[in-house]
Amino acid sequence: MKKKTTHTGYTSETSTSEVNEPAMAYIVNTPTSRTIGMMGMAGKKEFESIASDSDFINLIRNGIPKQAMTNLMDIADLSLVEMATITHTSDRTLRRYKPQQKLPQEQSERMIELARLYSRGEEVFGTMAAFRQWMDATLLSLGNKKPKEFLDTSIGINMLLDEIGRIEHGIFA
Repeated sequence: MKKKTTHTGYTSETSTSEVNEPAMAYIVNTPTSRTIGMMGMAGKKEFESIASDSDFINLIRNGIPKQAMTNLMDIADLSLVEMATITHTSDRTLRRYKPQQKLPQEQSERMIELARLYSRGEEVFGTMAAFRQWMDATLLSLGNKKPKEFLDTSIGINMLLDEIGRIEHGIFA
């Protein structure tokens, strides 16, 4: 034990044998090509130059085509009603968009986040089918909720990415 006197004059004891473990951070580094592929936009001119988060920011600001949302819905097995909930709009509004029409910034950002999540999930779970099964499962670690229930917020998507990171490292909560 080591005694330490504080600036207030009180003496406290601290242990020199105490082990403090650093907080673990799960860094998600999903290649941009996988994310672009999730939206079915690989090989398209406006997506060719995307190589960093800064490029994604510019893409979000300019809007992604509705066709990217449609491709992601097919891959993720999400219905139009589910996508409307995720993007905070009505399914009727989503139906009105033409395939090449640009989505608003908020919806474009959510599509990029979803593409990153599903890309990472497929990478960790091995197949998209296995990841979709996990997304539909009720999980104790998420308060007995399905992962899909968290797709409507950025924080929810980040929680799922953290959960996938824990699974990848063999830490099951």
